[in-house]
Amino acid sequence: MIAFIEACRADYGVEPICRVLPIAPSTFYQQAAIARDLAKASPRARRDRELMEHIRRIWHDNRSVYGARKVWHSLQREGRKVARCTVERLMRKMGLKGVIRGRKVITC
Repeated sequence: MIAFIEACRADYGVEPICRVLPIAPSTFYQQAAIARDLAKASPRARRDRELMEHIRRIWHDNRSVYGARKVWHSLQREGRKVARCTVERLMRKMGLKGVIRGRKVITC
């Protein structure tokens, strides 16, 4: 939604767009400031961005087959202390999934 407002703000202005959309102008300005300057982001958001880079690297280096558990183990081996549920949350946010290997279906 922030990207949409940013794209249309030259034509319509921020406040009229925010009146139509369910977002306050202050929220837009706050999120835009955070996007420009990472120092204004929360500690969790900064850590998430750093971890997302490492998660994407590990997932890509392993031919995009690792799931959250194996990515989490790889992060632990690298010395990064992070909870497995955090890795799961960030992988869902990025749209990364491991390969699911199941049984071969036999039909008659």
